[in-house]
Amino acid sequence: MDILIFALLWDLLLGEPPTKLHPVVWFGYIISALDRRWKRRRPILDFFAGCLVALAIIAFAFALSLLPEHLPFPLNYLLAIYLLKSSFAMKSLHEHVARTITEDVGEMRKAVSMIVSRNVKSLDRPHLISASIESLAENLNDSVVAPLFYYLLFGLPGALIYRAVNTLDAMIGYRNERYEYFGKFSARLDDILNFIPARITVLLLLPFGPRKVIRYYKLAKYKINSDKPIAAMSAILGVWLEKPGYYRFPGRGPQLKDVKRALRIYWLVVAEWLLIVLLLKRLVVE
Repeated sequence: MDILIFALLWDLLLGEPPTKLHPVVWFGYIISALDRRWKRRRPILDFFAGCLVALAIIAFAFALSLLPEHLPFPLNYLLAIYLLKSSFAMKSLHEHVARTITEDVGEMRKAVSMIVSRNVKSLDRPHLISASIESLAENLNDSVVAPLFYYLLFGLPGALIYRAVNTLDAMIGYRNERYEYFGKFSARLDDILNFIPARITVLLLLPFGPRKVIRYYKLAKYKINSDKPIAAMSAILGVWLEKPGYYRFPGRGPQLKDVKRALRIYWLVVAEWLLIVLLLKRLVVE
């Protein structure tokens, strides 16, 4: 049986591997260490240093993906399943978003802070709910659609390298004084890799409200990729989703019941995508 089946079963039944043994955590440790060691200098030097950091993480991900080829059966098979599973996170994403469904605003703020990079201290209840739904929509692409898309194209190396680039973008791909140049290469590379998957994600959401999704998609002009699934989710739920100062998609005020609805839609889209991936994988094998 293909390693993909076992990796999917692992995710759905067991969730994430132990933190210290998770390849994505390893990527994060290395990125953080290199980031701390590099003292910011001139923009051009910062840019090239950031390029070298990105290439080092990508090389590490590629080397990890080749490791199973050098091990005997069944260790090679088990390691390949483990590494592939670490590239996507279906169950974990659901669990993190589900924790934001609480009447206690303090608890909600704490849970939302675990899944978004923005400062949640000043967010009111509707904006906290919005942030939760936005994270679900964006990570539907980043944590499910995109890694499996690159697995289909390039196998295990594709899935792990995508996850490495996505981790780089999440950690250093910011437009601020510290990362404007150091993280620019990682941010642009993440934009390139997510261009097709983000639009596939919108297509997967399209059946839940075709006309409105298309209309909202045209409003998504803030980001090259990440706001596209957010716009589609906003259209389907009929609620406004907003990152203050950056974008706002129209609708009524979001409520806790909308997070529950969003999670139901999430699993339907995951089912759609897994069916497509498994069918395409079978066609390629045959």
